[in-house]
Amino acid sequence: MTARVFVVDGHPLFRAGVRQVVEDAADLEMAGEATTGEEAVAALRDGHVVADVVLMDLLLPGCSGIEATRAIVAAAPAEPGAPRVLFVSGSAEDDAVVAALRAGARGYLVKGVVGEELVRGLRTVAQGGAVFSAAVADRLGCYFSAVHELPVRAAFPDLTEREREVLDLVARGLSNRRIARELALSEKTVRNHVSRVFAKLRVADRVEAAVRARDAGLGT
Repeated sequence: MTARVFVVDGHPLFRAGVRQVVEDAADLEMAGEATTGEEAVAALRDGHVVADVVLMDLLLPGCSGIEATRAIVAAAPAEPGAPRVLFVSGSAEDDAVVAALRAGARGYLVKGVVGEELVRGLRTVAQGGAVFSAAVADRLGCYFSAVHELPVRAAFPDLTEREREVLDLVARGLSNRRIARELALSEKTVRNHVSRVFAKLRVADRVEAAVRARDAGLGT
């Protein structure tokens, strides 16, 4: 099945490059182009353009790519054949990527990707998948790991990084011997860590410590 691509970007040279890449792919075709978010929303929402994938830039004159994506997705949130948005932007900042995903985008590529990668991305998103440039995927992994760590650190501000690791393993039901093996420590060192964790959390035993830890998101 041929996937129809609609490009939203303010730079004519970029649009021309995408047009050439799409026209060279046997299973892709151009559905149209827009230079602003407002143009894109009007064309897609009013039915003037039928597209499977919207290739969206982040920084557009007037309505931003994020705002345009939100409007496009809201117009047909769960309808079969609704256009799916794939960002191609010069920015790979965490906030931009997360904002795009929250707006409903199915992927995020960094400008400068080779034609083959762009074609693969368009095909993947057209088929209902998600795609990210390698650099974006790495940053997302770090971002969400950091986001996960924030509530844990807030819940147990007195614990050291090692003590949080030990508490996590206690919450998973591991014995001191298993924890020692996991962290490459002696059992005596683990016992000392566990004792300090109990004292700092003011708990009496492993069960109570595990309950506190799981409430904060550890041990999963």
